[in-house]
Amino acid sequence: MPNQRRYPVGAELINNGVHFRVWAPAAKRVGVVINNNDKYIEMSAETNGYQSIFIPSLKAGDLYQFKLDDDAYFYPDPASRAQPEGPHGPSMIVDPDRFQWSDKHWKGIQQQSNVIYEMHIGTFTKEGTFIAATKELNELAKLGITVIELMPVNEFEGEFGWGYDGVDLYAPYHIYGTPDDLRLFIDKAHSLRIGVILDVVYNHAGSSGCYLQKFSPDYFSALYKSEWGETFNFDGKNSAPVREFFISNALYWIDEFHFDGFRFDATQQIFDSSEDYILAAIVRNIREIAGTRQLYITGENEPQNIQLIAPLNNSGSGFDALWNDDFHHSAIVAATGRCAAYFSDYNGEPQEFISNLKYSFLYQGQFYQWQKKQRGTPTFGIPAQAFIHYLQNHDQIANTGRGKRLHQLTNPALMRALTAVLLLGPQSPLLFQGQEFAASSPFLYFADNPKKLAQQVAKGRNEFLQQFPNLALPEMQSYLAKPDSPATFTQCKLNFSEREKNYETYQLHKDLLKLRQADNVFCGKDYSHIDGAILAGTIIVLRFFSLKKNDDRLLIVNFDSDFELSPAPEPLLAPHMRHTWKLLWSSESPHYGGHGSAAPFSLERWELPGLSAAVLVPETK
Repeated sequence: MPNQRRYPVGAELINNGVHFRVWAPAAKRVGVVINNNDKYIEMSAETNGYQSIFIPSLKAGDLYQFKLDDDAYFYPDPASRAQPEGPHGPSMIVDPDRFQWSDKHWKGIQQQSNVIYEMHIGTFTKEGTFIAATKELNELAKLGITVIELMPVNEFEGEFGWGYDGVDLYAPYHIYGTPDDLRLFIDKAHSLRIGVILDVVYNHAGSSGCYLQKFSPDYFSALYKSEWGETFNFDGKNSAPVREFFISNALYWIDEFHFDGFRFDATQQIFDSSEDYILAAIVRNIREIAGTRQLYITGENEPQNIQLIAPLNNSGSGFDALWNDDFHHSAIVAATGRCAAYFSDYNGEPQEFISNLKYSFLYQGQFYQWQKKQRGTPTFGIPAQAFIHYLQNHDQIANTGRGKRLHQLTNPALMRALTAVLLLGPQSPLLFQGQEFAASSPFLYFADNPKKLAQQVAKGRNEFLQQFPNLALPEMQSYLAKPDSPATFTQCKLNFSEREKNYETYQLHKDLLKLRQADNVFCGKDYSHIDGAILAGTIIVLRFFSLKKNDDRLLIVNFDSDFELSPAPEPLLAPHMRHTWKLLWSSESPHYGGHGSAAPFSLERWELPGLSAAVLVPETK
C-alpha cells in the first residue's frame, strides 16, 4: 500500500479508500478521527516516528483529524490538502484527479522577456477568491503579463492576511476557494500563455494555528532563529523527515497544481549547513518531476548572494532569477527624494540607473553603511534576465506607512519615465497588482490574528516602521492603520473601473509591454549588451546593442528640466553609418498625459523634454 502513495505524508485516496501517513515521533499512539468523531481508528507505528493506516470506504470530502496519545484535543493533518473550517478545524480528503486539466500542451515559462505580475488573491478582486481572479486573466494577457507570482496561498489564521504566516503548507487558504478553484485559475492562465509561480515561505511558520510542535518538536531548529521566530530544522537531529516534508511540499504544488515554479521568500533566513542545501535539493527534485516543462525559480535574498542562481552542478541552488532591491531603492530616492533607513545608501542619481541596467546589483561587495557591513556579490557574466527589477512590491508599498503607491508620491512625468526604464530594461520587470493603471487603493500590512497576538503584531510593525524618522513621529503614529482591522484589509482591494478612469497610465503600460515583446532588441532575441553614459548631469543615454547590424536602440531619460544638447560629444549617441535616429516612443506623448514630443531629435541638436524618456531607432538616410 505505501508504494502506491504519491507523497510520504498526508491522506491519499487509494483503491476505494484512504491511506493516512503522518510523522509524529513525539507521540506513542496516533489515531485517526473520522468525520467529527464519528469513528476513531488507531494507526500502526512504522520506523523513524511514522504512523500509517489504510481505511476503506472513505471518499473525497470526508473530514478527519489526528488524536495524539491521551490529548483531548484533535489536530489537523500537518500535510492536510484542505482545511475547510480554517487551521484549527478538521482536514478534508481531496481527490487531486477529479479536476480535468486542459493544459497538456503547455511547455512552461520561457526564460526570456518575462513580465511578472505580483498578485494577492484576497485584494486583487472585490470578492477575493481564485474564481474571481480567474475572470481577470484575459485582461492581464492583453496587458502583456507572462508570469503571475501569487503571494502565499496556503492556509493561515484569520479572515485575511498576506499569507506569510502560513501554518498548513499543503492546503490552499479556504477563504480563497477550493483546491480545484486554484487549479482552474492556473489552467486558465496556461490557456492564455501565462505561467503561474507560487510565493512559498520555508523560513518560518505562523505562530497561531501551527500544530507541528505537537507532532514533533524536531520540525524546528534549536540552532538558529529567524527574524520571525523559530526556523525549520533542515540540518539537525531528526531533520531527514523535515527535509522530506518540504521537498514533497514543493513537488506537490508542481505536480498536483501545475504551478510553474516558485518565489522563495527571505532565503537568507533558511538555514542549512548540510552538504545538500535544502533549496538546491528542492530545485533539483522539482525540475526532475517537471520533465520537459520549463520551471521558473526565483527568490528573495536580502544579502544579494548570487550563489542561489549558480547552476546546481556548480555548488549553486539552480534559481533562474533573484529580486534586486538595489534598483527599487535607487528609483525611490530618485522619485521621492526620501533616503532614510534602508534607502540611505542610495543617491537616486543617473549613474545608479546606468549601473543598475548594466550590472544589476549595485552593491557587489562594497561596504554598506546602513548595515555596517559588506553587501552583495559580483554579477559579472550573469545574464540581466536573471535579476528581477521593480518600482513597487507588496513590502515596499506597505513600508511607506500609509500604503501609498509610488505614483501618489512623485511627479506623473517622472513616474512615466521610470516606468519606461523598468519595462524596457534588460532585467525581468515585475509589476505589483494595480500598478498598471495607477490604482488608488493602498496596500497596507494586514493580518487577522487573535487579540493578544494582534496587539503584539501591531506593536512589532510600528517598531519596524520607526526606522523611518517621519513614521516615528507621534503625529504619524495615529495615522498608521491597525493590521487586524477589517477596514485595513478591505481598502486595499483593487477597483478595476480605474482601468478606464486612469486609461492614460494603463495605455502607457500596454504600449511599453507591447514594445518590449514585439521589438527583437528589447525582448532579448537580438540583444547583445547595453552601455550607458551621463549627458549633462541629469540625463542618461542607454544604448542597447543589437546582434543585427545597424539595429541598435537608444533609451534617453531626462531626470530634470528641459534641455537642449548641442554639441553632443558622446559616442553612444552616434548613429550607424548612413543612418539617423528616429523617435519611436516618448513618455511625453499626449496619449499618456504628457505634453507632446514631436520629433525632438536631429543631427544638429537634441531637445530633451524634462522628466521624460524616449526610445530612438535607426532610420536609413
